[in-house]
Amino acid sequence: MDDKKVNNLRESILEGTLQVFNQNGLKFTMDDIASLLKISKKTIYTVFRDKEELFLAMVDCLFDQIKEEEREVLENESLCTVEKIRVILGVLPDRYRDVDFRQLYTLKEKYPKIYRQVELRLETGWEATIALIEQGMREGCIKPVRIPILKMMLEAALEQFFQKDILIQNGVSYQDALDEVVDILMEGITLHREAEA
Repeated sequence: MDDKKVNNLRESILEGTLQVFNQNGLKFTMDDIASLLKISKKTIYTVFRDKEELFLAMVDCLFDQIKEEEREVLENESLCTVEKIRVILGVLPDRYRDVDFRQLYTLKEKYPKIYRQVELRLETGWEATIALIEQGMREGCIKPVRIPILKMMLEAALEQFFQKDILIQNGVSYQDALDEVVDILMEGITLHREAEA
């Protein structure tokens, strides 16, 4: 199989995985994916060695798309610095908006290697966001804050979403929870000029 066909098959399997994850949570099987895509399980194994490798690819795919959307926000000249920070902190690619990430609270216990990859991706790749926050401080629209503390607060909130069933218990979607965390953080760091007048 040539590279283009392998890449197309890989994309198709990742899309199918998203769908079966949404239906079955972490209990999805390779059979579920094969059935949905109307391909053999053997075909899936030509691309992914096992469920763990498939899930690791899903994590990287999600975070790579988040980074791509962040780049687009940074280049969007119609947004002010505060708006860019707000969008970047809460970015979730469209294709993942309907995914029920609340199911991931069992990830750390059942798939520690995958959880470590999620943790690693949450903790890295902050350079552009940090530069934007520093720019906001220079412009006077963001309060002087210790960026490592702000970063830790957001990471800790997201990691808790992936460790506990707090969202399910409270009937809150991952997207709504993420939006609320970002609102709280932004309210805390944004200088409100009208209040100073």
